[in-house]
Parts: sequence; structure tokens; C-alpha cells
Amino acid sequence: MTDLLGQLPGYALRRAANAVMGELGDILADQGFRVTEAAVLLLVQDRSDLTSSQIGKTLDIQRANMVPLLNRLEAAGWIHREPLDGKSLAIVLTAEGGEKVAELAEGIKAFEQKLLERVPAEHRDHLLPALNAIWR
Repeated sequence: MTDLLGQLPGYALRRAANAVMGELGDILADQGFRVTEAAVLLLVQDRSDLTSSQIGKTLDIQRANMVPLLNRLEAAGWIHREPLDGKSLAIVLTAEGGEKVAELAEGIKAFEQKLLERVPAEHRDHLLPALNAIWR
């Protein structure tokens, strides 16, 4: 039987994305994180100039969802808000947040390596450029 849906690039991409995000979600949950929380922490590491609206735009998170997300991260002691330009607040990692990012980075790096190993070697160099071309 021919896999007709598997021949549709959009369908295959959606299935791959769902599978990968599910696996990553399970790994991060074991560390006490949601995917979006980890993404925010990774994004703001080594930065002190990102506002909540910039983070939301970059990660495609609705404004209504950003407030509780940032409140959870702040309540955990992983981020804090700092005045940026007199009217805006930057989202900045705390020292404890930096430690959490280091923990997250290890797990994510191992996950990403295993993910790439599932792709045939001759396609690995083209994977990221192809994926980025689709969404950028």
C-alpha cells in the first residue's frame, strides 16, 4: 500500500514536527520544564536587551500567554525584569536561571544529536537550511 500522505511535504513536516516536539517535551518535563519555558530561557541567555514583546514575537507566543509564562519563570527565580530604556523592561536571567539553562542545554544538545543521527548522513548538512527556508 502506498503512503499517499507521506508523499505530501506539508503532511510529512507536520508529522515530523509533532513527533520531535513530543519527544523534546518529554525530556524537558523530566527536568521540570515546558518547551516554551526552555525556549525563553535559551533565548535570553547572554542577552539583557530583550523585552517580553520581542521574546513573544521571536518565539511566536501570543501576548496573553507571555504574561503567565514570564510570571512562572520569575516566580521560580530564573528570570527578572530590568529597566531597559525608561519605559521598557528587559527579561534577564538570574544566576539560578543561568544554572538551569546550562542543565537544559546539556539535555537539548544530546536530544539534537540523537535527532540528527536519525537523518541519513548525506542529508544532514542540508536539513537545517531546508527547514529554515520553509519558515523564514
